[in-house]
Order: sequence, then structure tokens, then C-alpha cells
Amino acid sequence: MDKIYDLIIIGSGAAGFSASVYAKRAMLDLLVIEKSFSGGGQMINTYEVDNYLGYPGISGYDLAVKFREHAQKMGVISENTEITAISESEGIKCLEDSRGVKYYAKSVIIASGAEHRQLGVKGEDRLKGMGVSYCAVCDGAFFKDKTVAVVGGGDAALEDVLFLSAICKKVYLIHRRDELRGAMILQDRVMALDNVSVLWNSRVEEIKGDNKVSGAVVNTEGRVYDLDIEGIFIAVGIKPFSDIFKGFVDTDEHGYIIADETGKTSREGVFAAGDVRTKSLRQIITAAADGANCVYSAEKYLKRAFPQGHAKKV
Repeated sequence: MDKIYDLIIIGSGAAGFSASVYAKRAMLDLLVIEKSFSGGGQMINTYEVDNYLGYPGISGYDLAVKFREHAQKMGVISENTEITAISESEGIKCLEDSRGVKYYAKSVIIASGAEHRQLGVKGEDRLKGMGVSYCAVCDGAFFKDKTVAVVGGGDAALEDVLFLSAICKKVYLIHRRDELRGAMILQDRVMALDNVSVLWNSRVEEIKGDNKVSGAVVNTEGRVYDLDIEGIFIAVGIKPFSDIFKGFVDTDEHGYIIADETGKTSREGVFAAGDVRTKSLRQIITAAADGANCVYSAEKYLKRAFPQGHAKKV
């Protein structure tokens, strides 16, 4: 007989960890399913988190460790596996992993997060890990005293520039518009750096190199030229991990699961939290708030849909 949990949380980033703590406080019988052994989502790739209340300047990795320790102290149990399918029968949700193992729950919180988007230009795939990176914190140390480029204009790109400027000889910021989208405090810090140059109204057309990056073909307002760089860090947004949920719950044109502040999706008993859902601000603090809101919504759903109460066998 397979156990039916009150709640299964998919993901162990800020949203998933927050939801697990709130669910434990609500005395729900729950399981967290995390694809990565390290957990933490995109948070672990953030060099410095300066806007999470109470922890100014903490690294993303250290903050993720604190989140995990809090969840474990509450007695949260997790399973390392990847969910590949989801279905429902008579109100019970069935989650199947890559091994064919099935997990059952009365309610589900999808906190699967997102991944970095690619430029989709020639040379990008071929040179991944050989100078093409999507994580300055992870790979920046390999480019000490070298010349690199960052592509993007949001907070992530500006944070990458700030991190890399401290270790690299020269950093180019390549942005397709004539103004940046990131927080003004980050913009001011970037503009004050002597070893940073911004290439406005520019796009990368090709990444060059044989066994490692040796340059990039850049188009600046119609002028095409070779930029001499030894590494390129791509920070042009994220793509939600939502493919397996499409058709099970409604998603928008970009693949984000449609859900409001309550976390409620188009399917009863299924909630979405963090970067995977439609929202205007994707930050660690808003993801954590999503997790709390989803548990509150799940509690109300469980009381209404399963008035008999706690987990059972099936």
C-alpha cells in the first residue's frame, strides 16, 4: 500500500524550504522532493545577497544552508529524485519520478524554480564550460586577471559584473538596449568601476574559439566587430522548470505557471510558488513569501476537500 501525504513540495529553493517550514508548523504530513543534492535553487549561485532581511552581505550558498538547517530542525524529510510526470485521480495527485517510483499526495506545491536562458548563438553550446558560463560565482575564479564579457541588463547581469570586476582585468557589459533594467543601486556601483565598459544597443552574434572562448562577434547599432575576450557570462533571464506540468495546470506564453499571491493554480489542490509562477518580482524574499502563502492555501483546501484529516494508506 502506498502512503498518501497531505502535501508534497517539489523543489528545495527559497520557496520550497519556506513552504516546508510552514507546513511542519501546520502539522501537515509532507515530503519535499528535490532534484539536486545541494538544493537551494538559483540562490546557491549568488555571490552576495544584500537584500534578504536580516542577512546583509551573506552569500547565496550560506543562506541556502541556513534555510536547509531550519527545515531539518523542524523535521522536514526530503527525497532526492526528479519528478517526470504528474497526474490525478479522485483528488489524489500522483507524482512519478525518473525511476518509475510513484508518490501520492492530497495537495502539491510546485516550487521547481527556473534555469538560465541561452542566447542561442553560434558557438554557445559548443563552448559551454570552456569560457561560456551562466554562473559568474561558480566560474569567475577561472578568469582572474583576464578580459571577460557579461551579457544582460538586469540585476543578475549587474551582480555578475560587480563580482567579476574584482578579479578580472577588464569586464564588458553587453546590453541590447540603451538603458539597464537592474536596481539603481547596482547600476550606480557598476558605472563607478574603472575596469568596466558598457556596450549599449549591442548584441552577441557569435562566440568564437576552438577549445576555449577567444572572442565574440558583437553587433552595435549595425556595426559588427570582434571583441577580444577570454570568457563570456550570460545573464539574459530565466526559463521556468514547468514543462512536465503543462496541460496539468495552466501556464502563460513563457511557460510560467499561472498563479496569484495565494499560489492557487487552475487545478484544485495544486499550488505554485517562487520563480516558476507568474509574478512581477522574482527574488529570494518573494519566493519565501510564496511558500508561506501556498501552505496557507493548501491548509484551507485540505480542510475542505479532505475533512477526515490526516494522511492515509491507499
